[in-house]
Amino acid sequence: MSDTDGKLLVLRNGAQETWTLNDPATRNALSEALVEALHSACQRAAQDSSLRCVVLTGAGGAFCAGGSPGAFATAIGQALPAGEVDPLIAMNRRFGALLQALCSLPQVLLAVVDGPAMGGGLGLVCCADFVLASECAVLAAPEVTLGIVPAQITPFVLKRLGDRAARLCLLTGRKLRAEEALLLGLVDEVCAPEALPAALERWLAALKLAAPASVVSHKNLAERHCQSAAACIA
Repeated sequence: MSDTDGKLLVLRNGAQETWTLNDPATRNALSEALVEALHSACQRAAQDSSLRCVVLTGAGGAFCAGGSPGAFATAIGQALPAGEVDPLIAMNRRFGALLQALCSLPQVLLAVVDGPAMGGGLGLVCCADFVLASECAVLAAPEVTLGIVPAQITPFVLKRLGDRAARLCLLTGRKLRAEEALLLGLVDEVCAPEALPAALERWLAALKLAAPASVVSHKNLAERHCQSAAACIA
């Protein structure tokens, strides 16, 4: 099955679903429609006790290029008529809600990254419980080089990497090859592109050994701990 315009493909296989970002022409950029489709998939999955694992990946040799150029280009730097609210605020809030929904999934979320994962795409990666990447993967938060603050993804990059490695990503815009991302803890395993399917099956087989109720309880506990820590810092 898929969303209405085919930008998100959902394939069910027993207790597992694969969510494929499917807009190769834009390297799977995060259009408003794609963000909404992902959020809807998260809401549905959160109510599905028979679903145990979600695989998040991208079509066409890319994971996700980040924010949709069309959506942002028409809003950034434009003067607003008196009394109108900046449309970027609502767009950013919807994307932030998506990132939180991904982190809150009761299922194990496994990201499979082949090709670029940039900006918001890096945010998606940081929401995953585990990340499998091909040697062709490149991950970065280039916002700082464009004069933009990566506000929505920052908490999730910090949670995934810790302060030091997160600063390396967020304050430099540095492009991380797969092996460097592995050393930083952003990625859990790197393999050749042709070996991705076999590596994914190995991960899925290992994840099936975990009791579903224990997974849900652990993820809820970990999420509450992260929220408590964030509240203390604030």
